[in-house]
Amino acid sequence: MFLKQIELKNFRLHTNTSIKFSERLNLIIGGNGQGKTSILEAIYYLCTTKNLNLSSESDVPTFGSYSFEVQGVFFERTENISRFNYDSQKNKKSYFLDDKQIFSSANIIGKFPIVALIQSDHAITLGAPSERRRFVDSVLSQASQTYLQLLIEYNKILKQRGALLSQIRESRDRNLFSQIEVWTEALIKSGSQIIKHRFDFIEEFNPFIKDVYTNIVEKKEIPKVKYNTIEFENYSEISKNLQKKIEASAQDEYRRGINLVGPHRDDYIFTVNDLELRRFGSQGQHKTFQIALRFAQFFYLKDKLAKTPMFLMDDVFGELDKSRAYRISNYIAEIGQSFITLTDLTNIENLNINNGTLVIEVNNGNSIVA
Repeated sequence: MFLKQIELKNFRLHTNTSIKFSERLNLIIGGNGQGKTSILEAIYYLCTTKNLNLSSESDVPTFGSYSFEVQGVFFERTENISRFNYDSQKNKKSYFLDDKQIFSSANIIGKFPIVALIQSDHAITLGAPSERRRFVDSVLSQASQTYLQLLIEYNKILKQRGALLSQIRESRDRNLFSQIEVWTEALIKSGSQIIKHRFDFIEEFNPFIKDVYTNIVEKKEIPKVKYNTIEFENYSEISKNLQKKIEASAQDEYRRGINLVGPHRDDYIFTVNDLELRRFGSQGQHKTFQIALRFAQFFYLKDKLAKTPMFLMDDVFGELDKSRAYRISNYIAEIGQSFITLTDLTNIENLNINNGTLVIEVNNGNSIVA
């Protein structure tokens, strides 16, 4: 699978941009603030319906415009034309696939698998647990429609249960306690399934990250991801133990009016040679781990979906030493279609350039194929 062409209209600096891509490596060259990352952002919209940097859609339209549109042509045996548009005056976003409107993003996520290595990835290893949950959820949601639907259902349950807990905190209405029991049962059922899926994922994912990390570092460093959730010996205990933990936290939940227990509170512990990365890792180890996570995501999705994901890399090579840049570039030949932004061609010698490489120069929202 690859993206043949993209069109951007009123998308940040791109008032009317059309680019035909290479099936292999696409280098997007431009200074800071010229619009090169916007191209990656537009590709990400087509593949996920989401913003690459978690920005609001209202921030995207070109100055003076109230809407934007992105259209792309994908190819995998047959062509698919996808289109995403947003109207800020109506606060409405729409997605069309082959001229048929798609009303749920769940019907798109995983159809055009994508991996993005961006500068904000430092938050995965250095930030709050929510950043690590978001990473795992994004990988699993592309790999498994079952997990994606579970996650959507679980978030709805959390919202309803949280609203009831807030009401209980304010009113102490006894009639609400019977309602909370219903939502607690639903949370336990859905939450237990999510924990099981995540645990299985980590077991499958660790060999991928170990392989990538070893090839990047070429040292005897052993990376590992551990899932920090409720304690259980086997899967049959998950529901029971989750229920016990919720019961033990009931008074605190009523007092604070929030959901305190469940997989939305879980974390993932990254280690190198059994030492916790967040506490003991060097800056270089953090960067290597972040890169290894994304390449491991790529190979995991490729294995699970039997499709080759597209790979986005935003200004990554400028932060790497020559040794790591060279080793990472060796993967580029293996990853199918990729899109890499660079501020200039200084580090191009570190990339695995071949005849299928396309160089796109971006200047103030104007794109020229070099």
